[in-house]
Amino acid sequence: MTSTGKLRLGVNIDHVATVRNARGGKYPDPLRAARIAQESGADGITAHLREDRRHISDADIEGLMDILTVPLNFEMAATPEMQQIALRHKPHAVCIVPEKREERTTEGGLEVAREENHLAHYIAPLRDAGCRVSIFIAADRRQIEAAHRIGAQVIELHTGAYCDHFAEGDFKSSQTELRKLEDMSAFAHSLGLEVHAGHGLTYDTVAPVAAFPEVMELNIGHFLIGEAIFRGLEPAIAEMRRLMDEARK
Repeated sequence: MTSTGKLRLGVNIDHVATVRNARGGKYPDPLRAARIAQESGADGITAHLREDRRHISDADIEGLMDILTVPLNFEMAATPEMQQIALRHKPHAVCIVPEKREERTTEGGLEVAREENHLAHYIAPLRDAGCRVSIFIAADRRQIEAAHRIGAQVIELHTGAYCDHFAEGDFKSSQTELRKLEDMSAFAHSLGLEVHAGHGLTYDTVAPVAAFPEVMELNIGHFLIGEAIFRGLEPAIAEMRRLMDEARK
């Protein structure tokens, strides 16, 4: 399969903050992790400032804007507060994600089709401020079409169902989800949307998604931070980078 360009790796540092917040204080510092990541082959850093501030803090976002030499992908819910924070900092990219207080992690894609009018008005000021607006959605034609209509420049496809089925040993279901991701990547690209993907990707699941020529960026966090416990953050990122590059050949 022929690539349309280099596949970028965005490293999500949320769960460095999760470990820090487990005991309070300042250690481990997500900003230190971001520095290591960008020195280890990350093409960008992703951080999700949740409404409940359960991991990344406002101060973390301020610090990232100060120190990063690679783009910041700022994940956030579509709330007035988050819009104001994004407009104040003007990160390279803003990714709009669904958010529920009781969830452990982002459980699904945004229902763009159901909130089309609201989201169209919500993202317009972000685009006007120079932020590249991404919408985190399931691999669903209806949601992709809605994301296109509201003026999003990027979609990020939720890879969680594919990864979960794979981890459970349900190969048939994982392949079904993988085909959806492949088909919807091509469909989104045909509409002129830039295609990203992420959620739950590991060394075992990344290659098939990385091989899709329309996918330009993968955002990976929890697995890399977990793997860093055993091999260190720099080697963990370097191995993911190697697998992505190998799949893209």
